[in-house]
Amino acid sequence: MNSGRWVAIAIVGLTALFGLALWYTQTRAYYDPLTLTELGLAGADGQAITLALEDFSGIDADTSPLRFRACFRLVDAEVSTLIARAVPHPDATPLIAPAWFDCYDGAQIGADLENGTATALTGQVEIARGVDRVVAIYPDGRGFAWHQLNGTLE
Repeated sequence: MNSGRWVAIAIVGLTALFGLALWYTQTRAYYDPLTLTELGLAGADGQAITLALEDFSGIDADTSPLRFRACFRLVDAEVSTLIARAVPHPDATPLIAPAWFDCYDGAQIGADLENGTATALTGQVEIARGVDRVVAIYPDGRGFAWHQLNGTLE
């Protein structure tokens, strides 16, 4: 084999290794699992509403406030009363989660918000600079949460 082939093989090999490392850092490396038993909502009367949770599964990362995702079920909550007491979120747009976090389907949640199957509520305003926590609640008590930009940084 001549030296040109070795150079080509080395370039392809290094490119593949770099691509694998890039994929890993973007989809898995910085996420940490979360364990929460409560989550807050902004109340229409100005008082925070605390949600008791079960079957919670969540992820977050220190690298960006937008990496937060959560799936849960409400404990003994009357969903219609909760929705009436909480602040609705005017522009909820669920972000997509990593493929391995399979309890959270951002596209399905977004479709359910559009057709009225789920209700978007404001979890916490300015949980980080320019970022709000949004919570989607289903009538059966299932819930999903994510962080999204609130437009104050524009």
